[in-house]
Amino acid sequence: MALSERLSLSDLQQVAPGFQRGDSSAWNDSATPTQAELAECLFFSPGDGRIWLNDQRMLLMHASSFGALRRELIGALGQERARGLLTRVGYLSGVRDAELVRKRWPQADAAAIFAAGTRLHGLEGLVRVEPLHFEFDIEQGRYGGEFLWHHSAECDEHQIAHGQGSDPACWMETGYAIGYVSSLFGRLVIFREVECRAMGHHVCRVEGRNAERWPDVEEDLRYLNAAGADTPDTTTARLPALLPLAAAGQPLVGASAAFNTAFRALQRVAPTPATVLLTGESGAGKELFASHLHRLSRRADGPFVALNCAAIPENLIEAELFGVERGAFTGANQSRAGRFERAQGGTLFLDEIACLSLPGQGKLLRALQEREIERVGGSRTLKVDVRVIAATNLDLREAVRRGDFREDLFYRLNVYPIGIPPLRDRRDDVPLLVDLFLRRFCAAYERPPVGLTMRALKALLRYDFPGNVRELQNLVERGVIASDPGELIDLPHLFRGEPLPDDLAAPAPAVDWLTRLGVDADRPLHLGQLEAELLDEALARSRGNVAAAARLLGLSRAQFAYRHQRARRHGARELD
Repeated sequence: MALSERLSLSDLQQVAPGFQRGDSSAWNDSATPTQAELAECLFFSPGDGRIWLNDQRMLLMHASSFGALRRELIGALGQERARGLLTRVGYLSGVRDAELVRKRWPQADAAAIFAAGTRLHGLEGLVRVEPLHFEFDIEQGRYGGEFLWHHSAECDEHQIAHGQGSDPACWMETGYAIGYVSSLFGRLVIFREVECRAMGHHVCRVEGRNAERWPDVEEDLRYLNAAGADTPDTTTARLPALLPLAAAGQPLVGASAAFNTAFRALQRVAPTPATVLLTGESGAGKELFASHLHRLSRRADGPFVALNCAAIPENLIEAELFGVERGAFTGANQSRAGRFERAQGGTLFLDEIACLSLPGQGKLLRALQEREIERVGGSRTLKVDVRVIAATNLDLREAVRRGDFREDLFYRLNVYPIGIPPLRDRRDDVPLLVDLFLRRFCAAYERPPVGLTMRALKALLRYDFPGNVRELQNLVERGVIASDPGELIDLPHLFRGEPLPDDLAAPAPAVDWLTRLGVDADRPLHLGQLEAELLDEALARSRGNVAAAARLLGLSRAQFAYRHQRARRHGARELD
């Protein structure tokens, strides 16, 4: 994929029929996506430290901490460079939110789609947006809008640090508006903050127009352009690339930190002839990484040959690796090249290398050291020029300690190890992978494009995926098959015929204690009396054993004794 991709008019028309023109007069608060519908897309996963807005990971941070970061950026870079950096950060956030709305509500009214950006801007805690008016005509390439910004967090922090000045301060918010509207409009729309509280005005006011309708637009573009980066132009909005794609075949998809660590290691070693050892759980994508490494290498024009060592019987593994001469054993009716010969000039990928027998390990070691092989039953020595990539889901060091794997072969293979992270360590990639698999299987089964319900998406973002990427792919394929054409895929489609995993099962409903205790307006509950009765009952059940009674109520012995004495001394009505 190129660094960015263009959003054309035809793309917009396919996303939302009738999207060509509209204005704020046609928009009302009840139009989808409503504030409540957008808020539903925001959810927390505190167990693993993540916050999500639909399929995008978010951060919750103190405004004062952001203010400190902003001050340091200005101090280190100067105001102009800091303004450009924060404008571009806001721009990318706006692009992401526009993508979210397009995907989540593809049939929504055009004006409501544009207005959703104002609501998301507020939902994310940046600013409350009051639209004064906006209008657009995509066919004629015309956009105009005017908005008031209330309670801008960035403006507040700027004023705390720098007081009032002569320049506007809502840099990220301006970048967000440019990114959101430009992404929807298909052309660069520039927003300018024409009034700002940091300049002494009562409220921040912004205006947006097509780039070509502003005088001196180069000034605005200066803040959007990063040195050496692909920059926005006046004819198209650019979307950030998140997917490092393979040159051919299945794409290698990821944007998470864990994925990118492995991907950068792969890029570093690919141009060298070094042997690579890929480690990772089953289903994590080791063969995909290996094939991508081959395509990035100087051997890309040669063959990529894979062999799963666990799938070949022990008595046949030598013939598979090195080939066999006619008559070498019963059934060998003709000579056959092995995987080393077939990979000549290219790459040989040996998966599940730990399953190789000790005799097979010794012969593989000789082939790697000498760069030559002999076919089974043959007498000729054949020179081979092959790069070897090995993979395992086991701890080879532990296998060496047990005597199950040759130490010398381990060091020969472990020249450049790369750990492939499990999917639970790269949850940020789950939405990207879901989108990839959905498009693939909808096309394969001739189904209209579909998506997942919020319940299903939230569940997948929480799920630990013991089967990793392979399991996710199977779940999405099953969901496409099990759902009706055009129907959103829900949890029952994904886990068809199987009980939900424990981490996805719905929590047990909360106990209605007031109903259970018979409490109503005519029979109010006195908490002190209830506590006293609980203490007495626990003590009676424990036959006077204070320590045992305390354990029943989750208290220490001292806590129980104190509460019980207080109840007896003051009476139930005086208890807290």
